[in-house]
Amino acid sequence: MDLSLAGRVALVTGGGSGIGEAACYTLAEAGAAVAVVDVRPDPARIVADRITQNGDRALAITADVGDEEAISAAVTRAASELGGLHVVFANAGINGMQTPIDEMTLDEWNATIQTNLTGTFLTVKHSIPHLRAAGGGSIVITASVNGNTLFSLPGYAAYSTSKAGVVAFTKMAALELARWEIRVNAILPGAIQTNIGERTYRRNLDRVDYGFKPPAKWPPLHGESAQPNEVADLVLFLASDASRYMTGAELLIDAAYTLWRG
Repeated sequence: MDLSLAGRVALVTGGGSGIGEAACYTLAEAGAAVAVVDVRPDPARIVADRITQNGDRALAITADVGDEEAISAAVTRAASELGGLHVVFANAGINGMQTPIDEMTLDEWNATIQTNLTGTFLTVKHSIPHLRAAGGGSIVITASVNGNTLFSLPGYAAYSTSKAGVVAFTKMAALELARWEIRVNAILPGAIQTNIGERTYRRNLDRVDYGFKPPAKWPPLHGESAQPNEVADLVLFLASDASRYMTGAELLIDAAYTLWRG
């Protein structure tokens, strides 16, 4: 199986931590030059520095994916300074506010949709000309089990809606972009050990909580949440020629979490 990305350039949003950070290292180890894009400058720089210290090429870029001017400039800079664009991992996302629907403010709703759904759209939109110029490429989008196979977590209305939209967008983009040999696939992670909880806000969830109690071994396979690098391995597969005949797919990576709970 050929997982080499030698001579290619990859752009990763949300690359400063969690799944994005792990993907940056994995893609770099496979030979790609990596643009580490994050809304926080220090984490992006730290990840890029670690890659370059290992002898690989990386570029740290600060950008909010929900800001069209910022993400457009980030994509253009990555392609210009690293020599094109072949792989895009549209990964940036937030949990946002978790609260009952009748208590959620419009600003809270919009903040989650703007980052998770609109940010994915803008990242893909501004990457297309560069991928087309390269003769094709691979786009991988981080969706979630929430909104696609799981609908029972309390207060997740905005997040789940954004991630359901991301999967629909993936399928539309996959068909539209296939004429230019650009593949688009979505990954649906379950419980992953990341720091996304640091930017998660909760209010009055007891009103809508069904009181689910997981069994002692949870999730069913392995009994523990996945590490980010385990998801990054799937990203590498989708970025590489090993998956050259795959597009429009939604790939579950949740250790049977939603088979039991969904």
